[in-house]
Amino acid sequence: MAANSFMVPLGTPAPAFDLTAIDGGNVSLEDLKGSPATLVIFLSNHCPYVRHIEDGIGALAADYGARLSIVAISSNDSVNYPDDDPTHLAEQAERAGFTFPYLLDETQEVAKAYRAACTPDFFLYDAQMQLAYRGEFDGSRPGNAEQVTGASLRAAIDAVLAGDPVAEEQRPSLGCGIKWKPGNAPA
Repeated sequence: MAANSFMVPLGTPAPAFDLTAIDGGNVSLEDLKGSPATLVIFLSNHCPYVRHIEDGIGALAADYGARLSIVAISSNDSVNYPDDDPTHLAEQAERAGFTFPYLLDETQEVAKAYRAACTPDFFLYDAQMQLAYRGEFDGSRPGNAEQVTGASLRAAIDAVLAGDPVAEEQRPSLGCGIKWKPGNAPA
């Protein structure tokens, strides 16, 4: 079932995390500090909304990766959704050209802390790790005729990197609801 972003208030500080990457090792929010911008993306492998734009996410990372920190987090229950297990996430990263760390939120506590609702769900932070953008990648969706460009997120990144405010009117991301483990869904 499709779900929209919760649209967390702008200016919200980035919640801390320390998660295992799909290729081993750990990545924490502290590791990302010092960048002029940080993009945290909640993703999955099985979701058609993610699949629709995953090449565009890879292209965005290629275009901006040297100028900001990017990390993806999978919070889905991989027991009940095995396409979101580490092996399949690694295949996705290879397929889509992801050059950023892809992390596993096994407890789903990080998704709760960020108030992530769907995959994909994008959270862009400024140099002070304050939320500057949360919303859609662009207007393209599976089944509509709009081209995947990443225009909405790219405009926000450009503004943050230029030190300019991001437009406050932001459209929520739309995607598959996070697949919560039994008893883990936020209240």
